[in-house]
Amino acid sequence: MTEYLKKYMKSLRQSLDSAETSEELEKIMAEHKDKIAFMQHERLVHFLVTMMFAVILVIFVGVHLVTENILVSLLVVIITVLLGFYIKHYYFLENTVQEMYRIYDEINAKKNTLSVSEKTEVKRI
Repeated sequence: MTEYLKKYMKSLRQSLDSAETSEELEKIMAEHKDKIAFMQHERLVHFLVTMMFAVILVIFVGVHLVTENILVSLLVVIITVLLGFYIKHYYFLENTVQEMYRIYDEINAKKNTLSVSEKTEVKRI
């Protein structure tokens, strides 16, 4: 997912930089809205999984405090490591979705600018 998002963001930037008409920006906007929706869903799923691992970690830490079993200690360590990776990935998803929101605003701004300039050119003709 990380590589997919990085490639998409790079291609989006290139498309946005090369777009010169409102129609091109409309196509970019439509695709970008779909990607935002997909990533919001992905972010929600990862948030839920991260919270599930956090709850499981708390439960096993409680069990470890009561039993002091070495196998439970091992499970606590494994779950802590997994939780760390989930938090790292969720952090990436959250920041990327927020960047996607900023790019959405940039697309709107560029579209408005192009619309004004296109209307001005039509009036000149």
